[in-house]
Amino acid sequence: MLRRSFLVWAGASGVVAAGSVAGFQRWQEITPTVHYPGRDEGHFLRDRRALPPPSQVIHTDVAILGSGVAGLTAAWKLNKLGKTDMLMIDGPQPHGNAAGGAFGDLEYPTGAHYLPLPSPESVHVREILADLGIIQKDPYAEKPYYDERFILHGPEERLLFNGHWQDGFIPTDGVPQWERDEHARFFAEVARLRQTHGADGRRVFVFPTVMSSEDPQWQALDRITLKQWLEQGGYKSPTLHWYLNYCCRDDYGTRYDQVSAWAGLHYYCSRWGQAANAGNGAWLTWPGGLQPLASGIERASGVKRMAGTTVSLKKTADGVEALCFKLENGKPSTYLVRARKAICAMPVYVAARVVDNIAAYGFDAAKHIPEYAPWMVANFLLKRFPDERPSQPLSWDNVVYSEPGLGFVVSTHQDIRVRPPEKTVFSAYVALSDRKPSTARHWMAAAKPEELLALASADLKEAYGPQFASCVERVDITLRGHAMASPWPNFRSNAGMKALREVDGPILFAHADLSGFSVFEEAAWWGYRAATLAAK
Repeated sequence: MLRRSFLVWAGASGVVAAGSVAGFQRWQEITPTVHYPGRDEGHFLRDRRALPPPSQVIHTDVAILGSGVAGLTAAWKLNKLGKTDMLMIDGPQPHGNAAGGAFGDLEYPTGAHYLPLPSPESVHVREILADLGIIQKDPYAEKPYYDERFILHGPEERLLFNGHWQDGFIPTDGVPQWERDEHARFFAEVARLRQTHGADGRRVFVFPTVMSSEDPQWQALDRITLKQWLEQGGYKSPTLHWYLNYCCRDDYGTRYDQVSAWAGLHYYCSRWGQAANAGNGAWLTWPGGLQPLASGIERASGVKRMAGTTVSLKKTADGVEALCFKLENGKPSTYLVRARKAICAMPVYVAARVVDNIAAYGFDAAKHIPEYAPWMVANFLLKRFPDERPSQPLSWDNVVYSEPGLGFVVSTHQDIRVRPPEKTVFSAYVALSDRKPSTARHWMAAAKPEELLALASADLKEAYGPQFASCVERVDITLRGHAMASPWPNFRSNAGMKALREVDGPILFAHADLSGFSVFEEAAWWGYRAATLAAK
C-alpha cells in the first residue's frame, strides 16, 4: 500500500488551461491509496526467497488453494455434495478478481462489477444463483424469475460522443447512414450466430465454452483476430470498429486487433440469457460489483478460510501437501496443509511455479502460459454528484469515446430512493491496452501516485471538466498487473490448457485461465467440475 498527499490532478495532466489555474489552487488536498494485490507475494514466489520451516501442520480432506470465483464455487459445490471437511487458502487477495471495498457504508468494486443473465447452458451458474435466492423461481426455465434488486435498472449505459452524452455505447448521434447500416448488419449477424449450431450439433458460442461446437469451420475463427474478421466481412465503419475494440478491451483487457475472432464474437453471441421479469440481455449487478456475490457463495459453502499463499504443492503417498506462507511486515511465516485432494484454484502462471513437476500433466510453461492483461480500477468517493451536461442522464455505466479508459460505473445506481444519496462512488476502469502488457506492468510498478491518478481520471476529466475535482473526497486505486488471461489467436488450441482441464487425480485444476479468458461463468464452471471430482 502506498500513500502520498498531493493536489488532485495538479501538475499531473501536463496541460492546464490558464483560466483553470485558480480552480486548481482551490481544490482540496487528498491522500490517494494505491493497492497492488498479490505483488509482494508474487515477487516472493518469483525470486524463490528462503522461507522458515513450517510452524504447524494442518490436516483436511480437500484443500482449496485460492479464493477467487473458481475456488469459492468449488467450496460451495463440495458443501452441496456433503463434503464439509475442507480448507481454503486465500491466496494474495481474498476473492481475487471479484474483490471489492467500501468507503464506510458505500461499497465499490475493485475487480469485476456485473454478471450477465446466464443462458440455459449455464446450469452451474443458475444453480448458484438459485441457491443464493437471486433466482427466485424457475431456475432452469427459459426465463427464470430474478430478485429485482439485483437486475440492472435504467438508465443503463451512455456514451460521451462528439461532446455530448448519448444513450447506449455504439455511437449513433451524427453518424452517417452507411455506418448505421453496418451497425445493423453486424448485430443481425450476431443474432444469427447465437442460434447457429456446428456439424457436431452443438451451439457455436455458449458458456461454459467447453460445450461450444468443435466444428472446424467455426474453430477457424480462433486463427484470426476480430479486426481481421471485420475486414474480411467488409465492415469499414470507424464507429463500429471503435465499439468492438472497446468491448474487447472491456471484457479481455486487450485490443480487437489482438483478440481471437472466436473470443471477440463469443462476447456477443453467448450472452442471451432471459428473465421473466427483465428484458433480454439484462445484467445483474451490486454496489460492490461481484464482491457481494462472492461473499454470498462463501457463506453458503461454510468453508473455513486461512490467510496465506501457496508456495509449493506436491503429491504424497497419502494425497497432497501444500506449503503456504504469509507475509507480515515483510517477514514470512509458513505452515503445511496435508489433504486427500487439492484444488489448485490459482492462475496458471502461478500454478506453473507452485505445482511440483507441472510438466508431468502435459503443461509446458514456456509454451502454454498465456499473456496477461494489466488493469487499473480507481474508486472516487464523491461528497456530491457533479453537474451533468443537458443530455442523457447519469447512467450505471458511463463511457467516453477514447482509449485506454473504459469509463466509470456508479456504485449507488441500484439504490431505490426518493432522492439521490448525498455521497456516491464513481469506479473508473482502465485497461492498459495501449501498450505491451510487460511495458504496462513496468509502468504501473514505477509510476508515481499522481501519474496513476492522471490516467485513472482521464475519462472523468473529459466528462466533467475542472468541477469534478471539487466533488472528490477520497481516491482508492487498485492495480492488477496480471488481471486476466488474454485470448489471443489460437488460444482454444492451447494443448497445455487442454491437459490441465482433463486432469483427474489428487491435484485438480480450477481457474478461468483453463478457458483462456477471465469471466465468472468460466471460473465457476471449473470450480464446479473440480469439486465434483474431488468429492469422489
